[in-house]
Amino acid sequence: MTVTIADIERAATTIGDDVIRTPTIPAPGLSREAGCEIYLKLESLQLTGSFKARGARNRLDAIDPAATNGVIACSAGNHAQGVACFAERMGISATIVMPRETPFAKITRTERYGAHVILEGDSFTEAQVYTRDLAAAENLTFVPAYDDDLIIAGQGTAGLEMAEDAPDLDVILIPVGGGGLIAGCAVALKARMPSVEIIGVEAELYASMKAALAGREIEGTGVTLAEGIAVKTPGTRTLPIVRELVDDMVTVDEAAIEAAVELMADTGGVIVEGAGAVPLAAVMEDRSRFDGRRVGLLVSGGNIDMRLYASVLMRGLVRGGQMVRLRVQMPDAPGNLAQVSQLIGDAGGNIVEIIHQRMFFDVPVKETYIDIVIETRNAAHATEIVENLEVAGLRTYLLSDVAGTRST
Repeated sequence: MTVTIADIERAATTIGDDVIRTPTIPAPGLSREAGCEIYLKLESLQLTGSFKARGARNRLDAIDPAATNGVIACSAGNHAQGVACFAERMGISATIVMPRETPFAKITRTERYGAHVILEGDSFTEAQVYTRDLAAAENLTFVPAYDDDLIIAGQGTAGLEMAEDAPDLDVILIPVGGGGLIAGCAVALKARMPSVEIIGVEAELYASMKAALAGREIEGTGVTLAEGIAVKTPGTRTLPIVRELVDDMVTVDEAAIEAAVELMADTGGVIVEGAGAVPLAAVMEDRSRFDGRRVGLLVSGGNIDMRLYASVLMRGLVRGGQMVRLRVQMPDAPGNLAQVSQLIGDAGGNIVEIIHQRMFFDVPVKETYIDIVIETRNAAHATEIVENLEVAGLRTYLLSDVAGTRST
C-alpha cells in the first residue's frame, strides 16, 4: 500500500490543532430506529463543515509558496472550501474550478476564504480537464481531491480519532466517492482495530468503486442528493487500499438517502448533507445485518444547500403523514368553505394552504373542489380528519404522498 499508519500518524502531527478533533458520540434516537447501537463521527462539525479540511491541510503543508504561483483545485464544494481555507491561512493564492451547475451557496462559501472561483464545464470531468490545463499554463500546483497520498493520509486522521474514541465498535460505515476518506480511514482503523468490519457506502447512481472492485467500469449519471460522492472514477491510489482493507461495498438509492437526511435531523438532531447521510441510509435499508451491533457512522459533512434542505424536511413531513393535501368535493354555496375549515379545526388539524377551484376540474357546475394542505400529528390523525369530512357528507380524497397518488 502507498499509505501506512505511520503516514497517518505523521499527518495528525502536521495537522495538529488546525482542524477540529470532532466528537464520536452515541445516538440513542437513531439507535432505537435502527435496532442497533449507533455512534456518529461528526465531521459535519469540522472546520469548513467537512472532513476535506484534513486532507487539504496535510497536502498544503508540503507546498513551498515561493516555488509556485499558487494552488488550484477542482471541486463542487467541500474540497474547494478546505483548500481555500488553508491556502488563505498560509498566504498562498488559491484558484478553484467548479462545474457550472454548482449551487450558489457552495460558490459563496468558497469565495469567503479568498479563493478565485472559476465556473467551467457541465460536469466534474469537464471541469477537471480545464483545471489541469490551467495549472500547467499558469504554473499552479494542482491539489487533487482524493487521489494523492498526503490527501489520503490527512483524511485517515478521522479514522484514527474514531479508533481512539470508540475502540469497541463492531462495524463502521463510511461514505465513498473517489475513495480518499475510506482509504485513509481503513488504514488507520485496521491498524488500531484489526477486527472491525469496514463497509463503504456509495450512491447507487455513482457506484464506481464497487464496480471497479469487481473489475467493471461504469459511467455514473444522473442527479443525486449525495453530490459530494458523485464520482465517476475512483482513485488509482485509493482503489488498492480499499480492495485490501475494506470488507464490503454497498449502495443506497436516492429515496433512502433523502429519508436518511430527514431522519438524521428529526431523530438525530444533526444537519447533514446527502453524502454524509449514506451510512445511515445503508443501516436503515438492511437493519437485520446490524441488529444488536455497535455501529459507527462517519458523518462526512454538513454542507447542504438550505433551500434543498428545507425541501427534504418538508417532504419528510409528507412521508410521515404530518403534512397532508386533501381534495374536498362540495356544493358551491355560501358557508360550505367555512364548514370545511370548522371540521378540520375541530379535529385538531392546522390549515396551511387552500386552493379553491371551480373551472379546471371535471365537476358539475354547482359543485367545486378545494385543495387543502393540512398540518397533522401523524398519519392516523390525517385519516381521522378525512373520516370526519366524509361523515359530514363531503367526498374527500387524500393527495398527500410524494408520488402524487390518490386514495379515498
